[in-house]
Amino acid sequence: MNWSTLADQALAGAVLSRDAARTVLHASADDLLGLLDAAFRVRRAYWGRRVSLHVLDNAKLGACPEDCGFCSQSSKHASPSGEAPMKSVDDLVDGARRAHAARAKRYCMVTATRGPSQKDLDTICAAAERIKSEMDIELCASLGILTEAKAQRLAKSGVDRFNHNLETSERHYEKIVSTHAWKDRVETVRLAKAAGMDTCCGGIVGLGESEDDLLDLAFALRELDVDSVPVNFLDARPGTPLAGYPKVEAGYALRALCMFRFVHPRTDLRVAGGREITLRALQAFALYPANSIFTQGYLTTGGATPEADHQMIKDAGFELELASGEAVPADPAAVAHVRRPSLPQIRS
Repeated sequence: MNWSTLADQALAGAVLSRDAARTVLHASADDLLGLLDAAFRVRRAYWGRRVSLHVLDNAKLGACPEDCGFCSQSSKHASPSGEAPMKSVDDLVDGARRAHAARAKRYCMVTATRGPSQKDLDTICAAAERIKSEMDIELCASLGILTEAKAQRLAKSGVDRFNHNLETSERHYEKIVSTHAWKDRVETVRLAKAAGMDTCCGGIVGLGESEDDLLDLAFALRELDVDSVPVNFLDARPGTPLAGYPKVEAGYALRALCMFRFVHPRTDLRVAGGREITLRALQAFALYPANSIFTQGYLTTGGATPEADHQMIKDAGFELELASGEAVPADPAAVAHVRRPSLPQIRS
């Protein structure tokens, strides 16, 4: 396969065929650098050498009534993530300050729940209003299933983007989650878009899905015309139904990212959860198809520090994109003091 041809097609606005997308997933080790170079041509056309940093804040930990098989925050599993009540507005604003200090473009407030209660929504909206009045940072919320009214209120409060991942294909979804349907997630994405928020919607590689399931996910996200696609790699959590599932092989993870880039040429493509343990020494290669990453860790698992991520970005010859749209050099020394809060204590 001439990978450059796929880049030409993507840049010309052609939709990648399913057969071509499958071919990307089967690229050999000898072809990997050529494939990454072709994906980078597409990424560079729309995003240059800019990398945006995103920071997650677990605004409400654990006790979730849903049974997502990969999630240690579900009350249905013998999971060790712990539980904590909704954070205060002050706590969330402090989290945004840490994200801003790390030179993150976006700060995302996340709750473990089926959908936001009125009280939780009040807190998120109040925090959003204060954050927007104090600092230049984009805001994302990930609060589960929305109604039209709740989506509109979030948008009015200053939330720029709403995250709700499809996780996997519609066919495979019922093997992973039973307490709500894949179509419920699609509807929430549509409500967020209708309310005027950007949509962040991706999935997890490594849920025991077939190759066709992964392709279905990529093309379903294209059909939804989402603004951002986070690609996670399963970091199997003890006590969940997927505990013991194998880690995704690093080369396959990079090929998957390239496939998503060709299917979504213009989209904000983020290498998300599981990056550090899946890609290990190859993490910098993910910046060639993807243009954004999470820093300061994840909801219940640790990750790279802002200092380490700034160093990686600098060493690879990339630059940071701020919320203002300005591109600035990565500066590990300037963020060496920034640390994420301690992870939740494991529940006995």
